[in-house]
Order: sequence, then structure tokens, then C-alpha cells
Amino acid sequence: MQPQPQPTPQADAPPTARTSLQERRPRALKHGDSFGLFDRAGDLDGAPDSPEGLFHLDTRYLSRLSLTLNGQPPVLLGSALSADNTTLTCDMTNPDAGLEMPRGQLHLRRSKFIWNNACHERVAVRNFGDSAQQVRLDYAFAADFVDLFEVRGRRRPVRGEDQPPVVRADAVELSYHGLDGALRRTRLRFAPAPHSIAPGGAGFVLDVPPGKQCVVFLSVEVEEGNPARALPEAGADRAFHAALRTSRRALRRMASRAARIETSHEIFNEVLRRAGADLDMLLTDKPGGPYPYAGIPWFSTAFGRDALITAWQVLWFDPAIARGVLTFLAETQATTEDPANDAEPGKILHEMRAGEMARLGEVPYGRYYGSVDSTPLFVMLAGDYLDRTGDLATPRRLWPQIEAALGWMERAQRCGGAERGFVTYQRRTPQGLVNQGWKDSGDSIFHADGTLADGPIALVEMQGYVYAAWRAAARIARALGLQPRAEALDARAAALREDFDRVFWDEALGTYVLALDGEGRPCRVRSSNAGHALFSGIAKPERAARLVRTLMDPASFSGWGIRTLAAGEARYNPMSYHNGSVWPHDNAMIAAGFSRYGFRAEAARVLDGMFAAAEHLELRRLPELFCGFPRRNGDGPTPYPVACAPQAWAAVTPLSLLASCLGLRFDPSDGCVGFQRPSLPAFLDTVALRNLRLADSRIDIGFRRVDSEVGMAVLSREGAIRATMTS
Repeated sequence: MQPQPQPTPQADAPPTARTSLQERRPRALKHGDSFGLFDRAGDLDGAPDSPEGLFHLDTRYLSRLSLTLNGQPPVLLGSALSADNTTLTCDMTNPDAGLEMPRGQLHLRRSKFIWNNACHERVAVRNFGDSAQQVRLDYAFAADFVDLFEVRGRRRPVRGEDQPPVVRADAVELSYHGLDGALRRTRLRFAPAPHSIAPGGAGFVLDVPPGKQCVVFLSVEVEEGNPARALPEAGADRAFHAALRTSRRALRRMASRAARIETSHEIFNEVLRRAGADLDMLLTDKPGGPYPYAGIPWFSTAFGRDALITAWQVLWFDPAIARGVLTFLAETQATTEDPANDAEPGKILHEMRAGEMARLGEVPYGRYYGSVDSTPLFVMLAGDYLDRTGDLATPRRLWPQIEAALGWMERAQRCGGAERGFVTYQRRTPQGLVNQGWKDSGDSIFHADGTLADGPIALVEMQGYVYAAWRAAARIARALGLQPRAEALDARAAALREDFDRVFWDEALGTYVLALDGEGRPCRVRSSNAGHALFSGIAKPERAARLVRTLMDPASFSGWGIRTLAAGEARYNPMSYHNGSVWPHDNAMIAAGFSRYGFRAEAARVLDGMFAAAEHLELRRLPELFCGFPRRNGDGPTPYPVACAPQAWAAVTPLSLLASCLGLRFDPSDGCVGFQRPSLPAFLDTVALRNLRLADSRIDIGFRRVDSEVGMAVLSREGAIRATMTS
């Protein structure tokens, strides 16, 4: 009998790896449940402490892949991701080999992409010299089949067994039998057949005439299951071209569904295009529709909170994503008590993992429900989806799951600790997360003197989400003809708002307190969490102006964005994960709150800061977070070393911020797209929103800024749809 692994205690800390992603600046590709993290030459270094690899369902299926030319690494000229994120292209040349082959005589173009559980690669070698060259291309490869949590630094006392490799004339199969009983395989197929092939490498001898090129193809297919699939009849070359055609058709279909944005600022257009491309890459098809995985490399899986917030951010842009997210999370909603996974009936998923360690219980994330906010966010999104689309059939179908979520919220309010009526959290398993709001690192909730808060903890933003969930459910119930239920839900929301204002508002701080601890004592800390009270609408109107001033004060607003924690607070550290850093999605939600209460000029300032940050960042891509140091002229924001990029809710932040600045609203019953006192930052003179859809109708709308005033014009329309603007 195999010795059984022992559970590893959960570290309440941000994702870590033994090397910085910022130092490596890797290139990421993804499709479905597979993603790759490559170096800038398209290689995988195979080092034990490296985050690089080809991953599938939380397992690294390829850990090493290196390409050499005549026994040496080619000289990298440059590498780039395509604008749509689908293809990594690396341009390389030969190193200097003296008179026989001076540097720069050969050009190597390496193109690779991921599609349907396979990474496809094409290497074209072109001879720019005046004589024929015989060159040798060699691949070295290895598969360690380690779990993603091992890559992140977890140690396992026992692992499964590597299986004997299978070598054919044009293919190698590497496999691993895990302790979970699963057999995982990596198949490398080559075209043409290599001149030499072995379990760890393949070599090609190419005769390249002057002015001509030779091409080599590699297909790396990953698979879990027993028995194995038969090798496809098509070679790696035909597999490359077939997958490329299929992927491009799929991208065109996706693009036709969503809105488009054009502005007067070309760099901002690049930011928007990258945001859309990152969203497309992270979307994963589920039976109920598209679902955005959270981020690469650490979170390329289904997260509840991340997907709900991402879907809300792009609800105006592509409502099909919200429908897919709601459907998947309804299907995975907890139905029983399971303390080991922090599960209770009605709770919405926090995280789902499919790797060996999750299946064995070494980490509690097979289906883990340790987020306090996913459940009200689920109900909120259902209500906002109905408001955006008028599609009553979807919330009608989901009403049992919505009621189950409301039931969990009602029970949680009755058991709210020292302050009855507030929803609190406290983990039920030692492996689970200590903090279960979006700031889930272990040191993120504390008192003014820096002392960590003891649970059960009532977060400021959580009470706002619960308030908004009651209101959203009331709107759905009213649309379903359930008038008494709607009135009861509205009454719950109104009562919570009064209690919240009485207990959480701190006049001396000029903001809502961060949280209440298990004894009901307030955590008197200035944090970005309070801005979510504006986002949810629980903040009373008379508090809004003071709260906005506090959030936009230099102690909180770094110039790039609003910090998670104000400078001067006890645990403030601009290099921390949650105690002074800047998170784009956090800013998007706060800016939406500014817009809700009429502070659109302040929302425009947040957009200006985020755009300035994106201008300096590689690929014009906003990462998961960056450090909270003040903005300095000529410098970009300071990167956080292990931030995911792309990260779904960060990637789409520019789309959300622009909608907040414009005061965008939808009224499906009246076929109307509305804009309330729109404001644009100084760097934008014109904006055009194209392919905005309501049911079967669509409209294009243009905006022009003159000084501080913004005018609107309808550019085109199809069907029964109109646009209005209030000033």
C-alpha cells in the first residue's frame, strides 16, 4: 500500500514562488483548462523553482522545452504576443560561428499557441546567406507532472510514479500515475519525423538552400484518463494548421457578440484592445456559457468571487458572460454541510481545483466555499443581469438557487456574532482561509494599533453586498410576480442600511470602519473596503461626499489608484499584498460607487490614474495588483513580484471605469440606453461605443468632450433602441 500524504496546513499568505514573475517577464498563453507560461524565447527552463510550464487542470504536463541551433541557444531578437493574445511569436537568429556562419545569417521564427488541450508550435528556419547551410535543430524536453501548489512552494512527502516513456518514430509519450489514481500523459509529436528521437529529446538535420526556409512542427498534447486516446492520424503540421483555423473562427464569433470601443487616444485604444484580448483568453467554455478563469499562472481555474465581479464589470459590454457565470455557480452551489471545505447549504463556490493535491485533500480546494462574499455577489449579479438584459427566463430558472443563497444569508445574519444582523465569517477548517473577504491574506483585517482582529468578523463591504443582494432579489421577485416576497426583501435591506450606518460610520475617520471583530469592536482603519459601500448603495447619501474625499485624499489615492490601505495606518506597506498596494478591480468597483452617487469627475480621475499606469506596463496590461508607492513623473508604477497577468478582474478594469465615467444605464423594458451626466478624463476627447445590444437591437453612440462638458450623438442603430443623456 502506498503511504498516504499528510495534509499541509494552509498558509494565509499571498501566492508565492521561489522566483519573481517580474524578473522573468514570462509570456502566457491559454485556452480552456490549459495554459502555458514560457520564457521570451518560447522555452521552458525545467528548473525545480521555476513557474514556467505547460499546465492542464492544475498539473504541469511539460516542465522543460528548450530549442537549440547547432548545439547553442539561438540569439533572441524579440518576442511578442499577438494583439488577440492567441499566438506567441519569437524571432531569433544564429550565434556567431565564424566565417562558416556569421551571426545573423539564419532567421528562426517560432510561433506557438494553445488550443483544445494541446500546444502547437511551428519553427521556420530561413537562410539569408548566399550558400546552402546544413543546420541541426534539437529539442530537449521533460515532464515532471507536479501539482500547481508544488510549483507555488508546497512540499509533498510522497508523490506518484513516473511511467516508462513510449518512443515512436515521430512521437514521445511521457506519463505519470498519481496517488489519486489518475494517469496523466504528455505526447510530443513532430513533423517531419526527427532524425533522432529519445525520451528526453528530438533532433532534426535541415539542409536549407540560400533564400529558402525549412519548417519543423511540434504538437504537445496533454491528457488525463485511462485508457489513452489513440494518436491522431494527422501529423503535427496538419494539427497546427487545423487548430489555428478553428481558433480564429472561434475568436471571430466571440468578437461579434461583444461591444466595441473606439477613442481619440491611440494608446488608450491599445489598453482597451489588450483588455478585451485578455478577457477572451481567460474565458473558458462551460455547458452553461463562457466563464472567466481568474488569472495566470496561479488562478487559472474557476473562482466564484473573481468571476462574479469580472462578469459584473463587463455586463454592459458582453452580458453572455454573466449568464455563463450565474449558471455555473448555480450548478456548483453547496447543498450540504461540509466543514472541511467551509461549505454550508446555499453558499456559492470560492474556488475549484482539479489537481492531484486537491483530490487527495492535501489542499482544501477541490470544491472550497471559504469566501463570505461570493453568495451575495451571486444574487447581486442575477439582479443586475436582469436590469441589463430584460432576460427574465434566466433568473426564473435560477430562482431556487437564488432562494438558497438568500436562505444562507438569512441564517448568517441570525448568527452574526456580537452585532446581530451583520453577516460574519470564521473558517471551519484549519486548512481554510482565515480571512474570507476579497482581502484574504492573514494580516489584512486588524485594529488601529495593528492587532489582528479575531473572528467572527463582519466586513464593511460584506454588509453592502448583502444589502444589494436583498435589493436585487426583490427586483427579481417583483418581476416574477412574487410581490410579498419582494416587499419582505426590501424591508430587510432597509433595516440593514440603518443598522449599518449606525455601527460602521466613523465621523472622526471620515469613512466606514474596516470591520467589526468577534466582540463587536470596530477596526478603525481607513481602507479601500469602505468604498464598496458606495458600490453597493448601502451608504447613505449624506455620507458620500465625505467618504469620497477620504478615498481621494493623497493618503489613499496614490496617483495611480486608490490604495487598499491608507498611508499612515498601522500595517501600511505599499509593497504588501493587501495593506497598501493598488488593485485595479478594487478601483473599478469604487469608481462605480462614485458614479452611483454622482461623483463622475472623481471616477474620471481614477480612470486617468489607471490609464497612466497601463501606459507604462508591458503589453499595456493592468496586472492583478501593483505597489502603492506615490506616482512620480516619468516613472511607471512599481510592480508586485508575483502578481498574475493577465488577471480577469484587473484586465477588464478599463472597460468598467469607462462605463462608470459615462454613467451608463440600461432600460430593456423601454429599449433605452441612458447616460447620466457623463464625464471624461482630460486625455480623452472622443469616445465611440459600438454594437451596444438590447435584445435583437443594436446601437452605436459617440461622445465628444469640450472642456468639462460631454456631448452625445447616435451614430447608427438597428431595431427598436434609443439613447438618452441627462445632464
